[in-house]
Amino acid sequence: MRIHTRRSEWRRFGEWTKTWEYREKNFWTGSIDGESGEGMPTVGGRCLWRWGFEGTMPFVHGSQGCVAYYRSHLSRHFKEPSSCVSSSMTEDAAVFGGLNNMIDGLSNTYSMYKPKMIAVSTTCMAEVIGDDLNGFITNARNKGSVPEDFPVPYAHTPAFVGSHITGYDNALKGILSNFWEGKTRVAKDKINLIGGFDGYTVGNTREVKRMLDLMGVDYTILADNSEVFDTPADGEFRMYDGGTTLEDTAAALNAKATISMQQYCTEKTLSYAATHGQEVVSFNHPVGVAGTDKFLMEISRITGKAIPALLTKERGRLVDAIADSSAHIHGKKFAIYGDPDLCLGLAAFLMELGAEPVHVLSTNGGNDWLGKMEALLASSPFGAGCHAYAGKDLWHMRSLLFTEPVDFLIGNTYGKYLERDTGTPLIRIGFPVFDRHHHHRYPVWGYQGGMNVLVTVLDKIFDEMDKNTNIPAKSDYSFDIIR
Repeated sequence: MRIHTRRSEWRRFGEWTKTWEYREKNFWTGSIDGESGEGMPTVGGRCLWRWGFEGTMPFVHGSQGCVAYYRSHLSRHFKEPSSCVSSSMTEDAAVFGGLNNMIDGLSNTYSMYKPKMIAVSTTCMAEVIGDDLNGFITNARNKGSVPEDFPVPYAHTPAFVGSHITGYDNALKGILSNFWEGKTRVAKDKINLIGGFDGYTVGNTREVKRMLDLMGVDYTILADNSEVFDTPADGEFRMYDGGTTLEDTAAALNAKATISMQQYCTEKTLSYAATHGQEVVSFNHPVGVAGTDKFLMEISRITGKAIPALLTKERGRLVDAIADSSAHIHGKKFAIYGDPDLCLGLAAFLMELGAEPVHVLSTNGGNDWLGKMEALLASSPFGAGCHAYAGKDLWHMRSLLFTEPVDFLIGNTYGKYLERDTGTPLIRIGFPVFDRHHHHRYPVWGYQGGMNVLVTVLDKIFDEMDKNTNIPAKSDYSFDIIR
C-alpha cells in the first residue's frame, strides 16, 4: 500500500511539473543546471582552440581525470583523436601547489611530443589554490624544461566561470598576446578571421576559406582546426595536422581588421585586437541568405574585393530552394537552445523561412544577448509572440515545451531527453552532437551551409509526416510518395 501511494504521488508530482503553475515556480528559482546544454570553459579554452595552431600541444595544469573528460567530449563529437596532456596534479599538489608538476610536465611534453608550441590552461584545482601560471612557466624555463625562446602561451580557464565560449575567448586572447605583446604594428591589407567555438568547425572553416578565396581576399584564419579534426585514415598518425602557422599568428598583428564569426565567443579577443589599431567586426553565426549577405558585404567593404558571380549564383540557388519548400516550413513553430551566437543565427534563418522561433533559450547568454535576441524577434512578423530566455537550462525548456508546445526542437544531443519526455521532435544542430555522426564535416555558414540547414530541417519535417501517417486505413491518408 505504501509503495503504491508513493508511486501515485510521484506520478501526480510528475504531471504537476508539466503545468503553468510549476513553470512559474521553475522560472522564478532561476537556473539549477539540471542540464545546461553548455560546456565548461575548459572544453573551449583548454583544448579546442589550441589544435587550431601549427604543432601545438594543449597542456592542462590540473588532474588527468579533468583532461580525460575534455578529450572524450571532443572526440565523441568530432570522431577524431584529441591529443592533450596534463600536469597530473593530485592531492599533494592541491595542498602545496603544482609548481613541480608544471616543471616536469613541460619538460616531458617538450621532449616526448616535439611540439612547436605548448599552450597552457587551468582547471578548477589550480585556480582555487591560486597557482600563478606566468610565474610557474618562468620557473620551468629557468629549470630548462623548455628553451628560453620556446612559445608557451597561457590562459586562466576556471570551470566555474562562464562556459566553453568564455574559455575559448580567454585562450585565444592569451595566444595572441603571447605573439603580439611588445611588438609594433605595421598595418597591412590582410584580414584576420576567427571562427569561434564551433561544432561545425571543419565544414564551416573550409566554406569560409572557399568564399574568401573566390573573392581574392588575403586572410589568416586564427585557430584553424579544420584539418586536425578531419584527418585521413591512410596509415599515418597526425598528432599535429594543419593549423595556423606560428609565423602567420605573429604577423596577424599587422592585419587591417579582425573579423569574428561569433560575437559572444570573442569579446575579449576583439577588444584586444582593437587596442592594437585594428578594425573589428563580428557576426552571430551567419546562417541563411541575409546572414551570408551581411558577411560577404562586410568583407567586400573592408577589403575592397567584389563579390564574385559564383557566390551570387549560390545565393540564388538557396533562395530557389527556400521557395520550393516554403509550403512545408511556413508557419511551423520551433524551440531553439544553444550558444548565444548559434541561437541568433538559427532564429534569423527560421524567420527567413517563414517559421516561428517561439522559444529561444541560451544558458550562457547574458543580458546583452537577450536584448539583441528580442530586437531580432521584433524585426519580423514571424517573431511576434516569440520569446528569448537567457541563463536558463533545459529543465526550463521542458516547462516551455509542456506549457507552450511547438512543432520542433533544435539543439544538441542532450535534447533527446526532452524529445522523449515531451514528444517534441529534435533536430540536431549545435554542440555536442554525440549520437549522430559526421555533421561537423558539413558547413552551416554561407549559402551552401544555409542549404544544409534547410535540408536538415525539411528532412525532419517529412520524417514526422511519414511517421504520423503510416497506419493503414487509419492515418495513411497523407502517406504520400511526393512531398
